[in-house]
Amino acid sequence: MTTSIDPALISRISGEFSALGAQMGVLGRDLELLRTQVVGGPAGAQQVSGEGVSEAGAGDQGSAAPGSGAPAGAGDRAAAAPGSGAPGSAAPVETTWPMHPIPPGAVPPGSMVPPGYVPRFAPAPAGAVSGWVGPQGGMMPPNVAAQGQMPGARGPMPPRGPVPPMGAPMPPGMRPPPPRSGPRAPHTPWWQRDGVISRLLAVAGVAVTLIGVVMLLVLAAQAGFFGPVPRVIAGAVFSVALVAAGMRVFGRVGGRVGGIALAATGIAGAYLDVVAVTAIYHWLHPVIGFAVAFGVAAVGVAVAMRWQSQPLAVLVVVGAAVLSPVLTTELALLAFLIVLQFACVPVQLVRDWPYLHVVRTLPAALATFLFVAGAILGGPAEGERPLLLLAAVAVALVGLAGTIVVVRRKPTDLTASLMFAVATVPMLVVPGMYEAERPVAATIAGVFAAVLLAVGATTLVPKVAAVAKIPGHTAVVAAVAGSIALLETCVSVTDPRTLPTAWFLVALAFLGVAGQRRSGVTAGIGAAFATLGAFAFLNAAGPEILASQHRSEANLSISTVIGAVLALAVVAVAVWCARKLPGLQGTAELQWIAASIAGLYSVTAATVSIGVATGAADGFLIGHSAATILWMAAATAALFYGLRNIGKATAVAKLALGSGLLVTAAALAKLFLFDLATLDGLLRVAAFLAVGVLLLVVGTRYARAFAEAGANSRETGETPTH
Repeated sequence: MTTSIDPALISRISGEFSALGAQMGVLGRDLELLRTQVVGGPAGAQQVSGEGVSEAGAGDQGSAAPGSGAPAGAGDRAAAAPGSGAPGSAAPVETTWPMHPIPPGAVPPGSMVPPGYVPRFAPAPAGAVSGWVGPQGGMMPPNVAAQGQMPGARGPMPPRGPVPPMGAPMPPGMRPPPPRSGPRAPHTPWWQRDGVISRLLAVAGVAVTLIGVVMLLVLAAQAGFFGPVPRVIAGAVFSVALVAAGMRVFGRVGGRVGGIALAATGIAGAYLDVVAVTAIYHWLHPVIGFAVAFGVAAVGVAVAMRWQSQPLAVLVVVGAAVLSPVLTTELALLAFLIVLQFACVPVQLVRDWPYLHVVRTLPAALATFLFVAGAILGGPAEGERPLLLLAAVAVALVGLAGTIVVVRRKPTDLTASLMFAVATVPMLVVPGMYEAERPVAATIAGVFAAVLLAVGATTLVPKVAAVAKIPGHTAVVAAVAGSIALLETCVSVTDPRTLPTAWFLVALAFLGVAGQRRSGVTAGIGAAFATLGAFAFLNAAGPEILASQHRSEANLSISTVIGAVLALAVVAVAVWCARKLPGLQGTAELQWIAASIAGLYSVTAATVSIGVATGAADGFLIGHSAATILWMAAATAALFYGLRNIGKATAVAKLALGSGLLVTAAALAKLFLFDLATLDGLLRVAAFLAVGVLLLVVGTRYARAFAEAGANSRETGETPTH
């Protein structure tokens, strides 16, 4: 049995080895160049046998049988393969391949490769191998490309082309191999990173040293060590020495961290020394002491700006603010903290230092809030309330000024707006100190509300917004804080019966502005006031009050009538505002349902309150009878509107029909479930007659409208909608 080998298979295998040999030759040359540069000296030419290069450059040299279609060298390898079955394969043949020296210009200038150096793996002669780049960036053999189709491939092979030499630009259609990802950088622990330990040590040194200064000023006095004068002088000299040392260290190489720590410690220590002189020893008048403290803080801010160091300013403020309560807990503490808050405002004009904004606002706002809360809970001492009010006003004004300075220069700074919100908290709590003097509390809250709402309204007027340049987030904070102050004003000037009226008036104003300016924030504030007013109104005229004649006569009055009328106005304005705002057009059904329920209740409360307010003996019954008739009248109006526009098939017409039918059902339910049992005599007769006549009118109009719609649809060929 004779076995024959497909010549095409031999040719394909030969081509694959040729391509592999070419690539190995290029790799060998690059490795030799790399080894030569690493060793740093010339290497002599090396002669190798054919056994050493038979795998690397087998396709570079050799001959093939004429007409075989295999590349050069394929015949030698075929003959050398033992047991291949090919003629002449009795014994392996050892071939010696010639070496090709590196041509001139192939070696980059400056390399240490000597002229005429022959690498171990010689490059293939130009034109010895040709092929094309495969889908994964690898070389495909020319004989396979010539077949036009790879085994298992899904389409014709791309045209082949010559292999570009090393360093040549990539021809069109060829892709370089994907780059290898470099080794990942080793992870460095946080405590080994540059500057971390030095900063931690510096902060710890500042804290410990300032605590030592406080001990010198306070604990030494308690223990009887030294006198007041030596303690104060020692603290001042020590602080000045620290600042001088910090300036000297800061100018040296690597001395930035140490210089900042030393200077911050010295400036904060000097500030604490001034606090002690003013609040403990009373050597300085408070006004003079506050001025000196402001000067010390200004020096610290100036040094921080000169060194362009936010940590220096932060350390000074934090150190002085945290340790000042150790020296004194009197009202003078608030003044020293407000001085720190105010002294840092000029920094915001030229520097973007958000951490400084936080540390300068929080201590003053928190301390003022605690003092005011303590005065509310425990009762302020004589003469403390004006000082606490002054401190709260100062914190709020400095916070507002600092925030406006920041956001006008950097509109995206949310930290400034948040700190403005924090600064308004003490002022919002202050009216609680004047609970017994409601006019004073109303005046304080009203003025504060006017200022904040004016700031919040700047974004609603384009011309004012262009001049003020206050961003939206700051305006939102001002509007919300102003609304809270306005809420307090309403509570201060009203009683439980008139409170719904005040809140409904505020809701009308906000909802009207929101609909006019299409402002979602303003609409939200108006909805909040409307909700509060609704709860207050239910407290004054709840369902259990309206259902009982005795309780209605005891609780309802003309103020309830005004509140009910304003509630109807709020419902109408809210529906109009919702139609103006984007994103609420898809909730028309819910809006009409809520408006219908609120409107029916407001009408009932208004009629019953009017009946009770007249003082008539049957005023309560007259009011309920009128409420039922008005319910049915409103349902009739809604149905008539919907029937008039039924041919247009608009969404409003469908909503009107649906609302009218629901109100009709509600009127009938009230008529039979409440009026029938509560009303008597002519009032009951009047209610039934009025509702019945309206039902007859609506039913007749309803049938005629749909009959006309059906006739029109038959003429036009459309299907009527019922």
